[in-house]
Amino acid sequence: MIRYMKSALTALVMLASPAAAEMELSFYLGWQGVSDSTGSGTLPGGVPFSRNFDWDGKPFDSPLYYGGRGIWWTQSDWGFGVEGTHTKAYASAGDLAALGLARLELSDGHNILTVNAMKRWPGLFKGSSFTPYVGAGIGAAIPHVDIQVIGAASRTFGYENTGLALRGILGMKYDISERWAVFGEYQATWSDNEITIDPDPTVVPAQAAGQLNTDITTHAVNFGVSYSF
Repeated sequence: MIRYMKSALTALVMLASPAAAEMELSFYLGWQGVSDSTGSGTLPGGVPFSRNFDWDGKPFDSPLYYGGRGIWWTQSDWGFGVEGTHTKAYASAGDLAALGLARLELSDGHNILTVNAMKRWPGLFKGSSFTPYVGAGIGAAIPHVDIQVIGAASRTFGYENTGLALRGILGMKYDISERWAVFGEYQATWSDNEITIDPDPTVVPAQAAGQLNTDITTHAVNFGVSYSF
């Protein structure tokens, strides 16, 4: 997946370069929620499960929800670049109790990395400094997985490349100066995740690893600042 993203970004830059006008770097914070999703799979040792997960985004708990992107804008006001977002997802107390888990969270980031294409309309509101824009991206979900089975001597704790990710953006930018701007936007991400749950190394005979399969959809209202050069 990462190799695919690098190839796609190279192709986009080659398309954009002949008419390149400016580079724009953006950083944002905001509110982020997570839709419920159906999850299925097995716990370590092979016990199957299937249930509807009630996820919580907790965007203002540490570590905060945040994101950033770099976009190369062409003279035709099409932009191409990359974006990374530190979204989060926590399973509810009911989900934990039903599965016999002490922890199930993607809290150090359900990290979404995408290659983006964007379109903007400067001058749409004549005499105004406001510029609307839209965007979409494709890439990978790379969450930091934190899962612990009750009574297990260890837990799953680390980054995993769990599957395909998609992004959609709808926003409005306000130019403060020639280089600086602020913006507000709605953003959604979707990812198809196959998460590995590590077995307890102290169990004899050795357990098979578990797996959680679920789609995760996030919704966010972002506020940020951009710098163009």
